[in-house]
Amino acid sequence: MQPERDATPQPDGGDVAGRLALAVGRLNRRIRSATGGLSHGQLSALSTIVRKGPLRPSEVAGIEHVAAPTVTRLVSELEARGLVERTPDPDDGRSFFVSGTDAGIELLLEARSDRARAVSRILDGLDPSQVEALRAALPALEEAAAVVHHGGTPSAR
Repeated sequence: MQPERDATPQPDGGDVAGRLALAVGRLNRRIRSATGGLSHGQLSALSTIVRKGPLRPSEVAGIEHVAAPTVTRLVSELEARGLVERTPDPDDGRSFFVSGTDAGIELLLEARSDRARAVSRILDGLDPSQVEALRAALPALEEAAAVVHHGGTPSAR
């Protein structure tokens, strides 16, 4: 009979993927309430539409890595809240473009500020060397998340 193996990730970083997934998930839950009343999916789609729009729904689906029915639902929910608007595609009468409204842009900016404040409170609870370690890890994390930089500032989702 073999002894039981401890499945707990080792503190030496032997389980980077598992530890990172757990840490990111817990951090996300801590800042999730700062989304302007939107679900994570709605906020992410709104961010994509505002940042890259006007877009066809199929383009939003591709960027967000979601299925067409999911993006249809997200766009409809955002449109019902007055956060995005549809405009006809002049080249294809069956299609349309979606873009952010002023209310959508404002809500997105407020949600980003709220999330940044929530993260700042988390960082305030760490010692300076831990904050510096996170700063040093940001390029790798941004690359892993495929976050695009604009003028040195990451474009948050």
